[in-house]
Amino acid sequence: MTRFRAPLALRPHPDVAMPDTAMVMAAGLGKRMRPLTATRPKPLVSVAGRTLLDRTLDHLREAGVARAVVNVHYLADAIEAHLGARGQGLEILISDERDALLETGGGVAKALPLIDRDTFFIVNSDNLWVDGAVDTLKLIADRWDDSAMDALLLLVPCARATCHAGQGDFHMDTVGRLRRRAHGRVAPFVYTGVQLVSKRLIVDPPAGAFSTNIFWDRAIAAGRLYGVVHPGLWFDVGTPQAVKRTEALLQQE
Repeated sequence: MTRFRAPLALRPHPDVAMPDTAMVMAAGLGKRMRPLTATRPKPLVSVAGRTLLDRTLDHLREAGVARAVVNVHYLADAIEAHLGARGQGLEILISDERDALLETGGGVAKALPLIDRDTFFIVNSDNLWVDGAVDTLKLIADRWDDSAMDALLLLVPCARATCHAGQGDFHMDTVGRLRRRAHGRVAPFVYTGVQLVSKRLIVDPPAGAFSTNIFWDRAIAAGRLYGVVHPGLWFDVGTPQAVKRTEALLQQE
């Protein structure tokens, strides 16, 4: 069995400087979630009585984030109507991808003109997490070191990646620096869909649709991609079966 020792999670300082802007990724087609996504976008799928999108926005608001840029493509009208009706207590800006789905990297690049901060969160709206003893987003912000990092990823050990069937994504050294899982091997940590990034990561983007992996690979090559371990619960809510299992586990908690 491969053993690893993750860097200790620091308790956030009470005066941690919180980034006040986040991008919420909500444009995907949700193909694995069919038939639940036949008539609604994946972010509006409910888990234990609350939509995935609402759970994400709640985390942002509770951590002190004031502005959320939400990208839309599939059933975009439904997401916009939901955001308008909910009164989330956040300033909501829409990055419209109706004409073409741009994937994760392309979506972030398109949204940059709406993001007027050098450092901001990027949060996938199709995963679900529960804070541990501390607020997860504040923990990430507290771990951020602008002199050393271009991106800081929230990770969870494979053993605690509930409903996730992959082989892991990253290895982490003793200071939190990341490297990728080698092809055909396993890695101890899974990316949760939550990260804090600097705008200097999003430079010279390709045209059209592309993955955030392009930016991460640059950061890895420069030694500037880091991770922090999530101390709470995390669920990969990607299929109808995962929704049912997640609801059962949340009820137990």
